[in-house]
Amino acid sequence: MALVNEHFLKLPGSYLFSDIAKKVNTFKITHPKRDIIRLGIGDVTRPLPKACIEAMHKAVEEMTSAETFRGYGPEQGYDFLIEAIIKNDYAPRGIHLSPTEVFVNDGAKSDTGNIGDILRHDNSVGVTDPIYPVYIDSNVMCGRAGVLDTESGKWSNVTYMPCTAENHFIPAIPEKRIDIVYLCYPNNPTGTTLTKAELKKWVDYALANDTLILFDAAYEAYIREPDIPHSIYEIKGQEMCHRISQFLKNSRLHRSALRIYRRTERADSSHARRRTHPPEPVVEPPAMHQIQRYVVHYATCGRSDLHS
Repeated sequence: MALVNEHFLKLPGSYLFSDIAKKVNTFKITHPKRDIIRLGIGDVTRPLPKACIEAMHKAVEEMTSAETFRGYGPEQGYDFLIEAIIKNDYAPRGIHLSPTEVFVNDGAKSDTGNIGDILRHDNSVGVTDPIYPVYIDSNVMCGRAGVLDTESGKWSNVTYMPCTAENHFIPAIPEKRIDIVYLCYPNNPTGTTLTKAELKKWVDYALANDTLILFDAAYEAYIREPDIPHSIYEIKGQEMCHRISQFLKNSRLHRSALRIYRRTERADSSHARRRTHPPEPVVEPPAMHQIQRYVVHYATCGRSDLHS
C-alpha cells in the first residue's frame, strides 16, 4: 500500500499568493471602476523586448535544421554558458569559481526548496520574518519545520528573525546556533539590502557555528550602491554559503517571461558532482535559448540592453 507523506498534510490549506489573488478578484467585482496596483506575486507585466524576440527566433530557427538542431542539453548546462556566467557575473567582482561550482537550472525558488532534499530532516532552520513562502513550505514538506501554531502562523522548529521598522528591516544575528539560515538580499518582500560589513557578520556567524547559509540573490541586478554586495561570495570566508540566483529579475521593469537560472555552490569536493534537481534537463524552450538569453543580459559588458 502506497502511503502519503504525512508532512504534506501539515501545509495550510491556503497559499499566500492564491489568497491575494482571490481578494483582488473579489475587490474587482465589488469595485469595477477602481484601478488596482498589484503587490502580490511577481508575475510578468510587459511584452518581450526586441532583443529577446530576435534571440528566440534565432534559437527556433536552429531547431529546424539537422545541422544546428539541439536535443537535451548537458545536465548541468552548456559549458560555454557556464564560462560566460563566471566571466561576466563573478570574475569582475573578484570571485573565482570553477565550472563545477556553477550549473544552470529552471528557477531560483525551485532549487531553494530542492536543496533541502540532501539535508537531514532534523537540521534547525532560521528565516527572516517576513519571508518568501517557499523557504518555509519546503521545510514543512520534509518534516523539518515542526508543528504549526495556528494563532501566530509560525512553526515550532523554525527560528524567526524579525525584520521591522524598529531594526530598519535588518535581522539581528541569532543568539543561538542554527544549522541552516535562509537569506534573500536584496530582500523579498521588504526590499532592504545588506552592506558588506553587515553581510560579513552573517558569514562570521556561519563560520563560528558551522551554519549553512542559503543566499537567494534573485534581485541583485537592482543594486547600484558600491558597498552593497551582489553576491555573498564577495565576503571573505564564505565557504559555508550557497548562492542561488536567477536572471529573470535582471530585465527590471520589463519583467518579461524569460527565465534563466544559475546556482553557485561552495561545497566539499566529495559532493561536487551531486545536484538537487532532476537528472533530466528541461528542454522547453530549446536549450540554445540559454546562451541567447545570456547574450541579451550581457550584450554590453555587464549592462543589459533591457536596462534602458
